[in-house]
Amino acid sequence: MTDEIVVSTDGSALGNPNGPMGWAWADHAKNAGAGNMPGHEHDEHGYDAGGATNGTNQIGELCAVLMVLRAHPGSEPLLIESDSQYAINCSTTWVNGWKRNGWKNSQKKPVKNVELIKAIDAEISRRPGPVKFKWVKGHAGNAGNELVDELARTYAGDCRSGARDGYLPIEGWQSLLGSEYAKGTDVPADVQLVLDGKADADTLVPPAAQHTESRSRSVADLLAEPEGVPDYPSQQQEDKPSQPSTQPSSSSDVASKSGTATSDKPTSPNESASPSDAGLPTSTAAPSASTPASGLTVSGSLRFSPAPKTSPYYNGQPMPITGFIRVEGFVDGDGNMTLEAAPFVRG
Repeated sequence: MTDEIVVSTDGSALGNPNGPMGWAWADHAKNAGAGNMPGHEHDEHGYDAGGATNGTNQIGELCAVLMVLRAHPGSEPLLIESDSQYAINCSTTWVNGWKRNGWKNSQKKPVKNVELIKAIDAEISRRPGPVKFKWVKGHAGNAGNELVDELARTYAGDCRSGARDGYLPIEGWQSLLGSEYAKGTDVPADVQLVLDGKADADTLVPPAAQHTESRSRSVADLLAEPEGVPDYPSQQQEDKPSQPSTQPSSSSDVASKSGTATSDKPTSPNESASPSDAGLPTSTAAPSASTPASGLTVSGSLRFSPAPKTSPYYNGQPMPITGFIRVEGFVDGDGNMTLEAAPFVRG
């Protein structure tokens, strides 16, 4: 008998409805992708996540289900675990009545998120293997559910901060932009080309290496490869007038989502309001041994995104790290600064 594939899914909207939205799925089997196990047509990480600057939990939940089906298209039995009764009913029960009624609901109104629901129905219909759904209680200690919840919320937060671009199946973009929550949505340029009929939807699926390496990598994955960290110029090079300061930019930089900075050195009331005049950093150069101390200290808690536990290789232990956080902004009179997606570079 063919082994059953079990996958957890989730969707999240921060401030639902119409907050930044995320979706995610994760295999229960470890290292099943990249040809290691039949039926897993995805990379070796065994999970995927995406989101947008706007959306709802329901759109996120449906995106996760659709992406699971496309990542597991074979003849193996597929069990999708979800804490969304809405997503399960859309995929199994309600869809039959909606098809009979011309995609109208019981109030004779168009079905919401119809593009996603039609795509899910088509994927299930064409899949050689059976598809089952299992409802699980959310936020109740289910390991798979907790993981995809974290992945979805992390991507939603990264969309809000601008750390990552929106990533949805094209049907997800169509459902979102056709909804009442479309206003203000950041639509990536390649998505807009598809929506305008100038490109094919297949171009929206990022290559496995590109997506998992530059968008969905966890802190654990990033810190495992020091060669991936951009080099900084020496302090001597940075001080040369003829040499512009190097500002490395990498989509795989770890982003700190929030934190508080405090200073034990008062700010002069005569200082200008501009960041440069206030003595705030304008260069990404890492401090060197010759760099004089500023007299400032920073305290508070930081949250790294994506979280280490989103990596399939996370061993459950705290991870020691050493690096630098670029800080540029304003400090209030009490010495406080709120960080938003500040790049972290391993040092």
